[in-house]
Amino acid sequence: MLQIDGAHGSGSGTIVRTSVALAALVGRPLRLVRIRAKRGKPGLRPQHLMAVRAVAELCEGELSGAEVGSQEIVFHPGPRLRAGQFSWDIGTAGSTTMLALTVLPLLAFSPAPSRVRISGGLFQDFAPSAFHTQQVLLPTLGEMGLEAKLSVVRPGYVPRGGGEIELVARPAHPPLRPLQRPQPVNPPQKLWGVALSSHLRARRVSHRLAESCQRELARHGLSANFEVVYDDTARQPGAALAVFAAGKRGERLGADRAGAPGRRAEDIGRDVAQMLVADLSSGASVDRFLADQLILYAALARGETRYLIPSPTDHVQTNLWLVEEILGAKWELTGNLLRIEGIGFER
Repeated sequence: MLQIDGAHGSGSGTIVRTSVALAALVGRPLRLVRIRAKRGKPGLRPQHLMAVRAVAELCEGELSGAEVGSQEIVFHPGPRLRAGQFSWDIGTAGSTTMLALTVLPLLAFSPAPSRVRISGGLFQDFAPSAFHTQQVLLPTLGEMGLEAKLSVVRPGYVPRGGGEIELVARPAHPPLRPLQRPQPVNPPQKLWGVALSSHLRARRVSHRLAESCQRELARHGLSANFEVVYDDTARQPGAALAVFAAGKRGERLGADRAGAPGRRAEDIGRDVAQMLVADLSSGASVDRFLADQLILYAALARGETRYLIPSPTDHVQTNLWLVEEILGAKWELTGNLLRIEGIGFER
């Protein structure tokens, strides 16, 4: 049985989601202890609970101890991966994209295409936005052989949630291909973005997000084409901004931030632009979010993946620890060049 310490490194929900998904793939039982022990509210939160239950459903596995607040669970994966149509409701404003990224590795190695509907929050702090997943992560994984698309059915914000996404994934032809991104993206060849607000048209929030971001980008000699969106379907007012950059070899980087009470649109626009500029200026070939999101897939691929990260964050270090601990994948970080030797996983 795999023994994973949930307080290792970042001590975040990343350990919960990634360890359970990898255990399901390789078919090894898992005991996960000290779950999110370093967080203000330790243990499983509703979004983590739904994520591990979704994994168990996809592999016909068994969970024990899995309740909100649990700091220890035991997971026994089932004998096969399921495909088809699935629907999960987090029941809070917990991150739908985090749940989608938890099940995506399983869908990649399932026997047939799948369509997944997930309800909850789409835009919040400390979670990948639906826009980044759409525009950066999934196109990059497509180059590795995983074909998946994510659609925003309805925006959802903190605290009411009520948003919905749809994830459609086709099984990859294993093993996944390694990714080669050993050269910096800067200067980018194209920039674009999305400025979204719900029930805030009268205050021109979407326009203000885009205009502020554009002003800050201009200070660095950059300009982006923005899609300005006003939504009236969300359960509550809210906003989100994302901006993306593409390199000449197909690389994509992104930065985003959600709105919040007291957070001015102008401040969000400036912060998002500065985030993207900082990652570009670091000499990276991926952004700070993609840097850790790709590790799992690089470890599953056959051959060596190479890419330049902006900095070795806690999430990067934690994911590298997990893929070595569970998959036996070897890695090396020299400066900001990350090399991962994939295991060539085939189900």
